[in-house]
Amino acid sequence: MFPEERHAKILEMLARDGKVLVKELTEIFGVTEDSIRKDLSSLELDGKLKRTYGGAVSIEEKLQMTEANRRRVSDVEAKRKIAIAAVKLMQPQDLIFLDISTISIAIAQILEKTDAGYKILTNMVDVLVMLARNPKIDLFFAGGQVNQSRDGFSDVLNLEFISRFRPDISFLGAFGVDIKKNSLTSRSAAGGVHKARMIDISKSSYIIAESRKIGTESIYRFAALDKVDGIITESALPENLTTAAQKLGVRIISAE
Repeated sequence: MFPEERHAKILEMLARDGKVLVKELTEIFGVTEDSIRKDLSSLELDGKLKRTYGGAVSIEEKLQMTEANRRRVSDVEAKRKIAIAAVKLMQPQDLIFLDISTISIAIAQILEKTDAGYKILTNMVDVLVMLARNPKIDLFFAGGQVNQSRDGFSDVLNLEFISRFRPDISFLGAFGVDIKKNSLTSRSAAGGVHKARMIDISKSSYIIAESRKIGTESIYRFAALDKVDGIITESALPENLTTAAQKLGVRIISAE
C-alpha cells in the first residue's frame, strides 16, 4: 500500500472515530511504527490532523453541526444498549435530566413509548421533540441561546433556569472519561459548565458513554469522576479499570 493510500484510510478512520493510535495502525497496515509516525507527521503538516501521544486526533474543520450529525449515526447499537441500561435506573415520578448527547436521543426513543409517569428535564431539542409526543411524560425544556451544533442550549440563560431544579437522576454525556486520572472532560467549556452544575444539584448522576471514550480526554475538565455515581457503557471494562473505578466509589454498569 502506498503512503497516499494509508493517508486516505487514516483520515477515513479519524472522520469515523475521532482518533487513531499508532499501534493499531501498524497492525492494520502491516508497517513499522516509524512509518506510521511519518504518515501522521505528513498529515499534520497538511493541517488534516493533530498528533498526540501515541496517535492523532481529528481537527474540527467542519461546522460543529456536521460533527453532531455524524455522531448520531455512529455506534448506534452501543448507544441503544446504554439507553436500555439507563432507563432501568429510572423510577416512575422521578425527575430525570437528559443532557445534550446522542445517547439521550436513544433514551428518548424508549421513553416516547412508555406509560410510566416520568418527569423529564432536558436542554436538547431532539429529546424535546420526541417526548412531547407522549402525554404521560411531564416535560420541562430549558431554552436559551441555541448552541453551535444547533441541537440544544448551554448558555447563561439556560444555566440559570436549569439550576432551579433538583433532578433525582442526571444522565450526562462526556467526550472523555479517564478513570486513572479521575477526570471527566467535554469538548466545550459551556457544555462542561452545565454538566458540572447538574452533577452538583442532582441526587444522583451517571455518565453515559461508549466504551471507546474510556481512557480518553477532551479539552475541558468539568468534574472529577468520583463526583458521579456511575458510568453506563455498552461493554465490560478491563478489570484494572473496574477496580480503579470501585476505589473511587464509582459504579460501572455494563449493558452487555
